[in-house]
Parts: sequence; C-alpha cells; structure tokens
Amino acid sequence: MPLSNAPAPRALTSPVRLVLLMAAALFINYVDRGNLATAGPLLQDELHLSATQFGALGSAFFVTYVLAMIPAGALADRYGAKRVLALGAAIWSIATLLTGFVGGFASLFALRLLLGLGESVAFPCTSKLIATGVRREHIGIANGVTGFGYLFGPAIGTFAGGLLTARLGWRPVFVIFGALSLLWLLPWSRVAVAEPTTRKHAASVDPPAMREILAQRGLWGAAIGHFSGNYTFYFILTWLPTYFVKVRGFSIDEMAWVATAAYAINAAAALAAGWSIDRWVRSGRSATIGYKTPMGVSHLISIVCMVGMAVLPIQGCIISLFVFELFMGFSSPGYFGIPQILAGPTAAARWVGVQNSCGNLPGIIAPFITGILIDATGGSYVSAFVLAGVINLIGFVGWVFVLPKIEPIRWHGSHGEAAAPVP
Repeated sequence: MPLSNAPAPRALTSPVRLVLLMAAALFINYVDRGNLATAGPLLQDELHLSATQFGALGSAFFVTYVLAMIPAGALADRYGAKRVLALGAAIWSIATLLTGFVGGFASLFALRLLLGLGESVAFPCTSKLIATGVRREHIGIANGVTGFGYLFGPAIGTFAGGLLTARLGWRPVFVIFGALSLLWLLPWSRVAVAEPTTRKHAASVDPPAMREILAQRGLWGAAIGHFSGNYTFYFILTWLPTYFVKVRGFSIDEMAWVATAAYAINAAAALAAGWSIDRWVRSGRSATIGYKTPMGVSHLISIVCMVGMAVLPIQGCIISLFVFELFMGFSSPGYFGIPQILAGPTAAARWVGVQNSCGNLPGIIAPFITGILIDATGGSYVSAFVLAGVINLIGFVGWVFVLPKIEPIRWHGSHGEAAAPVP
C-alpha cells in the first residue's frame, strides 16, 4: 500500500510532443505578430495612417519585445520556462483579440506594445526547454521543427488572414485569431517537464553568472548575425503585403497567394535543413561547418535577392522572393541551435535572451526606417531593398568570422551540463 496520499509524479512529456507543442506556440506567435502587415492596406485606409505611422506600429511591437527579452530569459531560468511561456502566450493572445476593437493610432500602438511584451518570452523559453530536453545530436531537427512552426506562421497568417480580411474586413480577423490562440494553453497545461531552475535547484545546478555569458565571443558573433538576418526578415514580413498591393499592383487575394507560397518555401527549407544538419553531425563531421555554412551562404544570396525584388520585372521579383525565402529557411535552425549547443541547459534562456534582444533591434529599426524611406522617395521601395541587402554583409561576418567553433562551453564551476540530457 502507498505510504501517503500524495499524487504520483507526472510522467515527463516526450521530447517529440514537447517540441511539437513549442512549434505550435511559435506558429501562433508569428501568425499574431504578422496580422498587422496582412491587414495593412485596409487598416491604413480606415484609420488614415501615413506610411511613417504604419512603420511606427511595426516598430512598437519590437520596443517591448526587445526590452523584455533579457528579463524573460532570467524569469525562465528562475521560475521555469513552461510557466513563463504560458503567461506570455495568454498576454499576446489577448492583445491580438483586443486589436479588433481599436479606435485609432494610439490604442493600436498600445496593443502592439502589449503584444511585444507577451511574445518576448517565446524564444528564451523554447531554447531552454530544447537545451534541457533534447540530445545535442537532435538539436538541429528540434530547431527545424520549431523553425517550421514560426516560419509557417506567416504563410498561414498571410493566406488565411488575407482571404478573411478581403471577405470580412480586418477587425474580425484579429478577434478570431486572438481567440483561437488562447486554445493552445489547454494542451500546454498538461505538459510535464524537468528543467533546472535557479530557484528550485540551487544546490544541484551551478549556472554561469550573467557577466560570464556576456564575455563570450560566440554570443556576440551570433548576435551580429541574428541582427542582420532579422533586419531583412522583418522588412519583408512588415512591408511585403503593402509593396505587392500598392507598387506591384496585386489584389489582396493575389498578394496572399504569393506571400503564402514564399513563406511555405521558407518553412519547408527550415525543416529540411534541421534534418540535414543533424545527419551531418551524427556522421561525425564538424558541427561548425554544418551550422555555419547555411548561415553564411544565406546572407550572400540575400544580397542578390533584395536587389532583384526591387528592380526586376514582376516574374523576376517573385523568383527573387522565393530564392530568398529558400535560403533563409536553410539558415533557420542555426539561429537557436547554435546558442543551445554553446550555452547548454543552465545558460540557454539568458543567452538567447541577450542574442534575441540584439537580433530583434531591427524590428524597431527596419519598419520605421522603411516607412521614412518610402515617404521620402515618393513611394519608392528601391532604397529600402538596397539597404536590406547591404546589411546582410554584416551578418556574413558575424556568423562566419566572429562566431567561434560550435561546441559546448565549459562554464566555470559547471559539471558537464552543456550536454543536454534526455528527459
């Protein structure tokens, strides 16, 4: 007979189910943050927003997103990534839902700030859970799956959001998507994970100090590369629908189809790249080459594609978009797989908090600068595409030359915890 009436400990959730649920969270995350771009043409007209104001709305999200990222990583380490991710998901879902009721620029700006606050927890939390619960030789495919989630989010968000916006208007779309996003909390509440936290496991876990994390060359190489890749990514995510409709003459439906195809290529490439990188590493070949090569090639290809999208005829513009999305997808697993390997379970959340903060500064800069450039050049997007292409050179240097060899860091006072266990 049992000696007490205490409930038996819950069986740990399998790594596969855990990764799939996190991929679903990131999918929802990117659907919700991308709705503004999809609704952009109609929303701008109804609320009488200039291009500069619309760019400011895109930037508002990233103000709180960036500022809250490092605290989010610290909270995940202290209280557990599962709890912090659930709280963030509730906040960003409610912010999305309420956007359907805004009356003007000020209220919409405030809700974009709230959305950024909620979504700031996503990557620090998922990175901590992957670093803790997935073997190192499977980190590539784990990030390929989660990458598929957040890259496929814009595809479905643009497609479904575009079609629904054309038929229902933009307000109902925000209400519907926000309400559906809240449903993810139901399966997540049933997840059981084992993760080191500084609050519960101080005696058994000796995490590195923040100053030790900040001293790592690898952190800053990854941060530089992340900054560059995200400048182009967020420029496209925010302005592509409006560019296609107002400059290239697409209808909302046509824009939705082309953008959806591009984002789907991106997501499929991320999944394929994650599988390929893991296979490369398991064969005994260099993880450094396996991760760095897609990062560097992606930035070089992006330079050419940005110019092509700006100046080529419509067929060449679409081909340039598809090639850009393909190679960006190939690089996707490295953005978070690299820090998960380098930092390990006890430092991944805070490392990614810092890296992703730096990497998402373009979310503040790119939409706003693009709006200014468009207004200043009489509606031309050429200078904005050229600037995005040039910034990719910085990313190439960060990933290829600044980032050191990709292997677990032996933190001072650690006991081999960089190698992630299987839960």
